[in-house]
Amino acid sequence: MTLIKSISGIRGTIGGTQGENLTPIDAVKYAAAYGSWVKQQRNKETHRVVVGRDARISGEMIQQLVMNTLVGMGITVIDLNLSTTPTVEMAVMLEHADGGIILTASHNPKQWNALKLLNNKGEFLSASDGQKILDIAEGSDIEFAEVDDLGEIHRNDAYIDIHIDEILELPLVNARAIKSCNFKVVVDAVNSTGGIAIPALLEALGVEPIKLYCTPNGQFPHNPEPLQEHLGDLMKMVVDEKADFGIVVDPDVDRLAFVDENGEMFGEEYTLVAVADYVLQNTPGNTVSNMSSSRALRDVTEKHGGTYTASAVGEVNVVEKMKETNAVIGGEGNGGIIYPELHYGRDSLVGVALFLSFLAEEKTTVSEIRKKYTSYFMSKKKIELTPQLDVDAILKSMEEKYVSENINTIDGVKIDFAENWVHLRKSNTEPIIRIYTEAKSQKEADNLADRIIGEIKAVAGV
Repeated sequence: MTLIKSISGIRGTIGGTQGENLTPIDAVKYAAAYGSWVKQQRNKETHRVVVGRDARISGEMIQQLVMNTLVGMGITVIDLNLSTTPTVEMAVMLEHADGGIILTASHNPKQWNALKLLNNKGEFLSASDGQKILDIAEGSDIEFAEVDDLGEIHRNDAYIDIHIDEILELPLVNARAIKSCNFKVVVDAVNSTGGIAIPALLEALGVEPIKLYCTPNGQFPHNPEPLQEHLGDLMKMVVDEKADFGIVVDPDVDRLAFVDENGEMFGEEYTLVAVADYVLQNTPGNTVSNMSSSRALRDVTEKHGGTYTASAVGEVNVVEKMKETNAVIGGEGNGGIIYPELHYGRDSLVGVALFLSFLAEEKTTVSEIRKKYTSYFMSKKKIELTPQLDVDAILKSMEEKYVSENINTIDGVKIDFAENWVHLRKSNTEPIIRIYTEAKSQKEADNLADRIIGEIKAVAGV
């Protein structure tokens, strides 16, 4: 089954059978459930929802189904068309809308799409609100509007520019210093909407963008997850063009990774670390990342006198913990930057602007910035789920096996050893168990992951 319903949204593959894939009927069903939930939140005559999408092939079809379902419920739709996840989040705030829907399957391949659901703050839904929508979808009490009360669709193509303008106004974005450096940067946007937004941001900052895979046609030229094994073309072009560095974003532009001037990966985990270093040296405070993120953020936070806190995996959990601890910067180790001064959402655009400011003020190279931080190495592996695998039983067995170690079970099982750690959890977005490890060498991280996978398979009898 490739229809996954969770707090991360409604995600599935296009085509196939209703209820088992993301078919047009499923898109309408969950859009209607969301629309019903939106109307329950605020008792008023009119409601507005912002809708935008990444450039994947199925996007226009799904968007029309979703928008017109909301219209049928009497809801006015602000149509951003091709956009980014953080831009839709910003638009919900700036429009004072009642919610938002982003049509994107993030880093998943092109056959996938999803409805990512936002509340009236432009933030992802809590687990309880997400469950309410799932309950509504399985019920039979959704009411549609009478003919005279149908909603409308209002197109607005200005929000990427508005998003950029808001970033340029941030005190820590040093546009003057950036412009004086005459940076040249290669951009790999995997032929999605980052190809619109990132070059536009760079040009606004006086940076020369060199476009690689920036045509927003949804034909992903490589696996869209921004990992080293997928980025050979970017790494080569940075060197060939003698660029200052390279930028890669995922299809909906909420994950950000860099390639240094030598064509070497900066390290996806270190995107947040470097941006946090810059923010903390200017505005000391606390930080948050999820349990699967590198220890390097803790190191940088403590260097600046702040307190680091780990949250459960998932943007909504990170945001909740950031608010609780009054964090000045946070995010996820997969390249997700959350900067509350702008909004509570992973945002590659603000990440780029802050990193460029850091680079310009340090008057150094990207590779030299990377040398500032302790090198931790991560292994990110997975086990495909089958109906025979009892995930809860497997995780409980691993918890019991390592009961003498430092165990955290707020999200799966994380085992902190003295020199390394492993985090095991069921994915919210794919039918897999994720196995993340971190150590002070890649070999050690890989060996630890392989050992744990072997132990899981022994427990599961596979």
